[in-house]
Amino acid sequence: LAPAGDLVRMKYAFAYGADAVYAGQPAFSLRARENGFKNLDDLAEGIAYAHEHGKKFYLTSNVIPRNVKVESFQKALNAALELKPDALIVADPGFVGWLLKEHPETEVHLSVQANTTNYLAASFWKNLGVRRIILSRELRLSEILEIKKQVPDLELEVFVHGAVCMAMSCRCMLSN
Repeated sequence: LAPAGDLVRMKYAFAYGADAVYAGQPAFSLRARENGFKNLDDLAEGIAYAHEHGKKFYLTSNVIPRNVKVESFQKALNAALELKPDALIVADPGFVGWLLKEHPETEVHLSVQANTTNYLAASFWKNLGVRRIILSRELRLSEILEIKKQVPDLELEVFVHGAVCMAMSCRCMLSN
């Protein structure tokens, strides 16, 4: 799994062996400034390319919106889901619940933004219907193994490069 960035970098990721990519949903991901997928047409092209090549495309929709953005986020998610991404990567607990209720066919992955650091939290999300959890970056290998031992039928994902800002699980204190 590799970041897509934009259509060109997505194709490079696949050419160099990635079997899946993730890209930010326009206006509703935390990498909005770095996102080369500017609109639904870009996403549609990326998803179609991935599927034509037997690859997966995960859509990162990991903002935690305030009340004034809830309806526009729901509308944007509904439109994005029509493009058939392989999963949505979501951080907001309310939106996880909404997606699982309104779109039960959608595979939901829990974003690293949700800060999952222990097996009780992992079990909670699994029981809710989340298929994969992207664990907090600060966990030690022994802690990851304990989560897997306690919740063996849950997919776990971890970053291998650490944080890109001075943070505790993306709760930035200083960023460049």
